[in-house]
Amino acid sequence: MRMELRPDIAAAPKVLLHDHLDGGVRPQTVIELADATGYDALPAKSEAELGEWFRTSADSGSLERYLETFAHTVAVMQTTDGLFRIAMECALDLAADGVVYAESRFAPELHLEGGLSLEEVVETVNAGFRAGEVLAAEQGKPIRMAALLTAMRHAAKSREIAELAVRYRDLGVAGFDIAGAEAGYPPSRHLDAFEYLQRENAHFTIHAGEGFGLPSIWEAIQWCGADRLGHGVRIVDDIDVTGERPVLGRLAAYVRDSRIPLEMCPTSNLQTGAAASYAEHPVTLLKDLRFRVTINTDNRLMSHTTLGAEMQHLVEEAGWSLADLRWATINAMKSAFIPFDERLALIDEVIKPGYHALGVG
Repeated sequence: MRMELRPDIAAAPKVLLHDHLDGGVRPQTVIELADATGYDALPAKSEAELGEWFRTSADSGSLERYLETFAHTVAVMQTTDGLFRIAMECALDLAADGVVYAESRFAPELHLEGGLSLEEVVETVNAGFRAGEVLAAEQGKPIRMAALLTAMRHAAKSREIAELAVRYRDLGVAGFDIAGAEAGYPPSRHLDAFEYLQRENAHFTIHAGEGFGLPSIWEAIQWCGADRLGHGVRIVDDIDVTGERPVLGRLAAYVRDSRIPLEMCPTSNLQTGAAASYAEHPVTLLKDLRFRVTINTDNRLMSHTTLGAEMQHLVEEAGWSLADLRWATINAMKSAFIPFDERLALIDEVIKPGYHALGVG
């Protein structure tokens, strides 16, 4: 059972920038799609047991077991029916959590085993998001969904996926992402893709500063030109906290001064060892130093979390206030990859009034 949210946190409008589509599938959906497609390698057959398996595997400390969890979700995302349903349910689940804007990322190259083309994958996921938006609005929980197309660091399709993101940028795709193991696969290996995106005036974020340290962040920003940092938690390695006041190194100062958004994912970082506890998670230090911090879920299934739960952990264990959550939410909306006027409308017409109704702002 997921965390029961305080009424004020449940009601707060939320913005989500870092959420993986294949990491947020409902356990029952995995079971039903496995049955429909003949996939027989699931480690459990009931919704409760499978959900628990995903959570404990992600908590195990074993990278191999953690990666195995995605093998099962991706396996049932190889058909148009599976992709459409999972995208639609993603929108509904996020809307039920109070998310008013979300960017959901997925790697089209991982969904080709059933014979789909890259274009069919993108179009099917986008159709699922649109269907979810309609159903959520009918339920009184309006949400705006946008897709981010992810390329895998260890593969050789980054330029092709970047071109796909540009081709579909007026059709539901807001930007590009690159993910996968950081160590041994620096973002600079994919400069061709990033330079293409810059020439096309396209937005992109880069997973950096999670599994690898400051060099990963430096390359993502200074070599590749990332608009945002996926995680970026290791930027604290460039902040000296031994004195009376924190002292920022050159890279940390650049990230803060340039207002480069950090897509922070507290629970995920606890699972991977990037932080020891919610109370000690660097996100609070970075908030206090006024980096452009945003709060995210990463993989809702594997982390057994929601955006509301991430926020409540920070309130209950790290001393955050509703005003802090409002600030981080506006940060996220400012940092979204949709046009400025659309971002401003959501801030002024949805987020600020929503927090005002809770007595904040």
